[in-house]
Amino acid sequence: MHIEEKKMLDFFSQKNRILLREMVKTDFKLRYQGSLIGHLWSILKPLMLFTIMYLVFVRFLRFDDGTPHYAIGLLIGMVTWGFFSEATSMGMMSIVSRGDLLRKLNFSKEIIVISSVVGASINYVINLLVVFVFALINGVNFSVGWLTVIPLFLELFLFSAGIAFILATLFVKYRDIGPIWEVVMQAGMYATPIIYSLTFILQRGQVKIAKLMMLNPLAQIIQDLRHFIVFSGSLRGWDLIGHKAIAIIPYFLPFIIFAIGYYIFHHQAKKFAEIL
Repeated sequence: MHIEEKKMLDFFSQKNRILLREMVKTDFKLRYQGSLIGHLWSILKPLMLFTIMYLVFVRFLRFDDGTPHYAIGLLIGMVTWGFFSEATSMGMMSIVSRGDLLRKLNFSKEIIVISSVVGASINYVINLLVVFVFALINGVNFSVGWLTVIPLFLELFLFSAGIAFILATLFVKYRDIGPIWEVVMQAGMYATPIIYSLTFILQRGQVKIAKLMMLNPLAQIIQDLRHFIVFSGSLRGWDLIGHKAIAIIPYFLPFIIFAIGYYIFHHQAKKFAEIL
């Protein structure tokens, strides 16, 4: 058997699965330890942020483009972006924060980064349940289209994990990556149709900018979620970009980014203990 195949099988071994489960459980228990309301913050934090942004950008600045259930679309965009932000930021710092464990145990280092992404996934699932409840209360009709959240979440998970692998590898040696990534995330949030919709951009005649934005997998995922869950009239990148060979790019990018991130991380992992 090829060496790389053996290493991949080792990644899915029972020992690593148990270790992954224990890391996720420990991180989840410690996340809000000492707070009065504990894990309710997983729900309250995005809702509070949503309320602020809704009042500022929808009620005050009038970013509402008239799309039905615009507030639900805003909420689903925010919780999706929140997952990506949490998964990549925690994944970036995961190796450094687990330095002692790296020196004591021999295991697949990828488990550490994946545990951070899985931990963020738990919060995301909780937040999505809140979104679904709000959607039903606001008159959004339940349909089989809601099941598209499963493949879209897989796409989101792979994209986030791939970025996290790259960031974690760089952060071990270059701690400046931390503040740089914060700036990138801030810029990325405004460059992704979260606060505003794709329709809002098109209404201002910025068709080329809208097409370019939809090559971003995060923008594609958010717009697809809005299309299949909130309002079927919400435009997707697939609808906007005429050339299907180009429109399919954001669907493949997460798999490519994950493969590249895993490769970079895997080939640098043996040096982590020495650097830390």
